[in-house]
Amino acid sequence: MADPSSFSSPACCLTRHLHLRCRADFGARALRGTAALTARAEREALRCLVLDTRDVQVFRVTVNGQDAQFAFGEKHSFKGTPLEITFPKELRRGQEAIVEISFESSPKSSALQWFTPEQTSGKKHPFLFSQCQATHCRAIFPCQDTPAVKLTYYAEISVPKELVALMSANRDGEMPDPEDSSRKIYCFSQNVPIPCYLFALVVGALESRKIGPRTLVWAEKELVDKSAYEFSEAEAMLKTAEDLAGPYVWGQYDLLVLPPSFPYGGMENPCLTFVTPTLLAGDRSLSNVIAHEISHSWTGNLVTNKTWEHFWLNEGHTVYLERRIGGRLFGEQFRHFQALGGWRELQNTINTLGDKNPVTNLVLNLDEVDPDVAYSSVPYEKGFALLFYLEQLLGGPDVFMGFLKAYVQQFAYKSIVTEDWKKFLYSYFKDKVDVLDKVDWNSWFHAPGMPPVKPTYDMTLANACVALSQRWIEAKDSDLGSFSSADLKEMSSHQLIEFLALLLLEAPLPLSHVKRMQEAYDFNAINNSEIRFRWLRLCIRSKWEEAIPLALKMATDQGRMKFTRPLFRDLYSFDKSRDLAVKTFLEHRPSMHPVTSMLVGKDLKQDQ
Repeated sequence: MADPSSFSSPACCLTRHLHLRCRADFGARALRGTAALTARAEREALRCLVLDTRDVQVFRVTVNGQDAQFAFGEKHSFKGTPLEITFPKELRRGQEAIVEISFESSPKSSALQWFTPEQTSGKKHPFLFSQCQATHCRAIFPCQDTPAVKLTYYAEISVPKELVALMSANRDGEMPDPEDSSRKIYCFSQNVPIPCYLFALVVGALESRKIGPRTLVWAEKELVDKSAYEFSEAEAMLKTAEDLAGPYVWGQYDLLVLPPSFPYGGMENPCLTFVTPTLLAGDRSLSNVIAHEISHSWTGNLVTNKTWEHFWLNEGHTVYLERRIGGRLFGEQFRHFQALGGWRELQNTINTLGDKNPVTNLVLNLDEVDPDVAYSSVPYEKGFALLFYLEQLLGGPDVFMGFLKAYVQQFAYKSIVTEDWKKFLYSYFKDKVDVLDKVDWNSWFHAPGMPPVKPTYDMTLANACVALSQRWIEAKDSDLGSFSSADLKEMSSHQLIEFLALLLLEAPLPLSHVKRMQEAYDFNAINNSEIRFRWLRLCIRSKWEEAIPLALKMATDQGRMKFTRPLFRDLYSFDKSRDLAVKTFLEHRPSMHPVTSMLVGKDLKQDQ
């Protein structure tokens, strides 16, 4: 089955290894060098190879050292431009050739964000990071940019010698650049085959702290100690994950804290998870994101969705594992509490997208749909809900974990679709086929909106959140005096997040209530990003004008799309802040991440 998001045809020819040599040019905002792909013919008499590109220049192509003809096809609005390479002589089936491409990325590459020194914490040195998921690796160098294809890689990256380069690979030494004494070359090797979307590079003035036997935390000097504290549970999480899912095969597990514009909570780049600085709450309360990225080392990075239409296979299983880790470390009630929070997150997403919207299907159809535009919490939380429901149907957590471990073993190093997953589920639970046949598979996979069944949740930790949110929803103006800071005394930061999330599912509170909430609880003083985000949304929805500058500040001080997009959307929906929201976005647009800029632009009807 073909990948609608890629031009490449892995059924004809498969790229199995990449040798990348390139230099990061901060002046030109370009990566320039050679990508040598080891390609294997998958059929007889193979004459050509088609690769994905987007805004990439190609200067020369050789096949086994001989010059080869190449041509770009027609440009597609979001898929980019196919690059067709003609082999000097045809390949037999099974025969390999080394296809070496001299390339240069564009300053406007959708995969890369370049920072001037002023935009960094240290203010002295420039910075660069990549984000390739879902289809942006093609905006760095030509490749078969589909998760159906996995390759190993070796890379040599030349950077200014005062900077450090890191990749989604094991570090393999450094040396002076023989061509330029002001630069040095860092080497990397990734010997486990990975899909292109897990290719990653960062260059900056980075320092590290060791926080475990296989873990360094990397960040700019200003944040490295805070980050080491925040993520100190990484090794305990890794051990728990190995116990649940099997051995960790990647060697190192490092963490990298990126500048605030990083568009995601985390990115599971192998050997080097990328995370947003918005996780730095000071109390380790947002570490579930680390558990999530660690879990991807099995579900996603070892067992991979074959196309982005089956993204739930990556994310649903990863959320399931993340919450199993949380359950082991913090108790089963906590796992159920996080699971229920996920159900609310799904309700919220479906309220926003609409319950007839096809992007709320678990299995998507991405023909002529940009995966970045289709991205939402649905594959995460509807996917998790299906697995949690199956856990309860099939005999509980231990029984279901047996399945998940076997599933990882069965499909490790492969890329699969939903049908492969379902067949394996049926074969693993062959004595429970009658139970499985009662599942409404068609609705779970192919119907929009909320799932057909709601799993059962232990309410112990959620009850306090529900009770307090109900008090606020039912309060008359004359009751507002009954609220005080004592209401929150027994509540964890996780419960505050849930309390606010529950209020966001309801009609907006009267302005008088939100003002009283600030008086009683002083939410404006809280810097935990998940609490602040929901609090500011609540204020803007209740049309509190004093919150406008605070919401704009949060939307632009960081660029995690989970926060930035809804804040901008709410500000755009409020007549008093619409013009200012657009003006602020346009001012910040040049320094925003390219994907965030594109998506917020669509939300605010400012598409370029």
